[in-house]
Amino acid sequence: MTQKQKPEPRAKSFVGTLAELSIIGQFVILAFLGGYVLAVYNNMAELDAASQTAANTTLKAQRPVSPGTVTTEAAKAGGDSSGEIVMPEPSPEKLSTSSISQEDLSDLDARRREHFARLIHLPPGRSAKRKGKGKPVLVEKRKLLGTPFYIATVDLTDPDAFVGILLANGASRANCAGFSSGDEDFRSFVSRANAAVVMNGTFFSKDQEKRVMGNMVSGGKTLKYSQWENYGTTVGITAGNVLEMQTARLEGQPDWSKHWFSLTCGPRLVKNGVAQVDAKAEGFADSHVLSVGPRVAIGYPASKDKLYLVTFINGLSLEQEARLMKAIGCSEAMNLDGGASRAFAVGKDVKVSPSRPLTNVLVVYDSAHPAPAALSQSWRKFEYSP
Repeated sequence: MTQKQKPEPRAKSFVGTLAELSIIGQFVILAFLGGYVLAVYNNMAELDAASQTAANTTLKAQRPVSPGTVTTEAAKAGGDSSGEIVMPEPSPEKLSTSSISQEDLSDLDARRREHFARLIHLPPGRSAKRKGKGKPVLVEKRKLLGTPFYIATVDLTDPDAFVGILLANGASRANCAGFSSGDEDFRSFVSRANAAVVMNGTFFSKDQEKRVMGNMVSGGKTLKYSQWENYGTTVGITAGNVLEMQTARLEGQPDWSKHWFSLTCGPRLVKNGVAQVDAKAEGFADSHVLSVGPRVAIGYPASKDKLYLVTFINGLSLEQEARLMKAIGCSEAMNLDGGASRAFAVGKDVKVSPSRPLTNVLVVYDSAHPAPAALSQSWRKFEYSP
């Protein structure tokens, strides 16, 4: 009698295997699968949002030299001179998806891939670190090496911390040859800024035009630009919330088109953690700059995640100022306008008053003093523009 063969066991289905597990085991597996699906969905949603943002924001190109008035009149900055180009306020044009060329679409795809890479890994200093709950800017009165000073520490990873520039009388471009909006009382600046910190910015001439010295960018908009600018040192914030400092005559001109914020002044005080000053090599010859006097400076540590705004109370030489900025913790630092322009306010409280009206000031916003919507929105647009 032939023995009946036993049928080969069938492979168990996923559902069958799941049914044999305990209730706890089933819950763990289903929770894992649900989390995986949700993560994939969220990533795809972020990619689509990034593409849509890229398609509807302004394409940022090199800031061109305007065909506006070109003058040959010299603008003296501590013994240096340079021509001026009047730059009209740019009027951004929105790019609609219906007008995107095939080349633009390829570019959007490349940026989508870049966005995905940023979701996976974010190098230090990226603005995506702007997260969590914002905090007020830290302002202290300190003393180092026997010298008292006010210092505002701006945490660039804070989602509410923004740095900008205000011009006199609400002007949209800085004073230059052929154009001037005059100057403004510092308390008036403080009143209309409604900022956490307000302090003086860069140099300006003493003539009737009160021309601002050095190129200037705030909120991604060019406030002043001269292609011949070749004096002093520039501090800038680029895409990714990255700080940089560059001395024109020693290191070449900065690429101002890559700056969301940019201020040219000087001379350089600290470079690569070393206190060093060579004012004449940068183009400074004014005795008021080279001698002992009231000082204001800006700098940042090697981590590049903070910005230090410092107003010294006692008069200093440039060399003394450099040693102090290094002692504060700066890897890079530069001098700002001082003397009769030295000014510092915390909120509405003016701690140091200048003895003359100013043409430009630095402003810092935080969670307690929110930045104007246009400024914070310009940062998001700048980050996602090519």
